[in-house]
Amino acid sequence: MTKKFASKFTDAQKFQIVRREAIYTLIALITLIFFWLIAGFGTSSFDVKIFHLPLWAILGTIGVWIFAILISFILSRKLFTDIDLGGGDDE
Repeated sequence: MTKKFASKFTDAQKFQIVRREAIYTLIALITLIFFWLIAGFGTSSFDVKIFHLPLWAILGTIGVWIFAILISFILSRKLFTDIDLGGGDDE
C-alpha cells in the first residue's frame, strides 16, 4: 500500500500491467503446487511427528497455507501496482 495510486496510464499500459500481474499469479500458483507436492508427498517417508501428527500432514496442510500467505504478501507488496481500471460507478 506504499505505492502511489497511478492513474496516468494509457489503456494499453494498464493491459500490460494486468497481464504481467496475471503471469505473476500463475507463477505463484505453480510454485505453491510444487511446494504442496514436496511438503506433503516428499516428506511422507520421514518418521517425524509433531503433536502426534506426521510431518507430511503438518507441512501438507498448515505449511501450504503459511507459504500461500507469504506468496500473497510478496505479490501484493512488491509486484502488484495499484492502478485505476476505470468504471467510475464505484462512488
